[in-house]
Amino acid sequence: MELKFSVAGRISKPVDDVFEAVVSPDSLSQYFTTGGAKGRLQTGVEVTWDFHDFPGAFPVLVQEVVQNEKIVLQWEADQKTATWTTVTMEFTPLDGNRTLVRISEHGWPETEAGLGACLGNCEGWTGMLCAMKAWMEHGINLRDGFYK
Repeated sequence: MELKFSVAGRISKPVDDVFEAVVSPDSLSQYFTTGGAKGRLQTGVEVTWDFHDFPGAFPVLVQEVVQNEKIVLQWEADQKTATWTTVTMEFTPLDGNRTLVRISEHGWPETEAGLGACLGNCEGWTGMLCAMKAWMEHGINLRDGFYK
């Protein structure tokens, strides 16, 4: 059985605003990468993400960026598995200046450690979507103090 997941959420903002909130390191650092993001998400670059709740900046390899449609990333899913997974974010405009964001990830080994890493990342991306919605729609940082 392939270990993979897909989560989705709707943000009440236009697709170009939602897309920019992910590709811009300044925006991403406001609601998700609490330790900071370095580098704009662009095809073929390596950026760095850091989280206060999971210390230690780590590389994110940007495989593809299609403006206002899709971002494909690779990153090390878990040091225990020494596996790089693929993350795909898809942005779909909806009626009423809303945006559907779908995040899918796959590539873990079919082991106990791989399963744990898969479930942990599913939780993380769900949290990211919730934090992005709260920040973009209401100016609230959900991650502030959430993990400590």
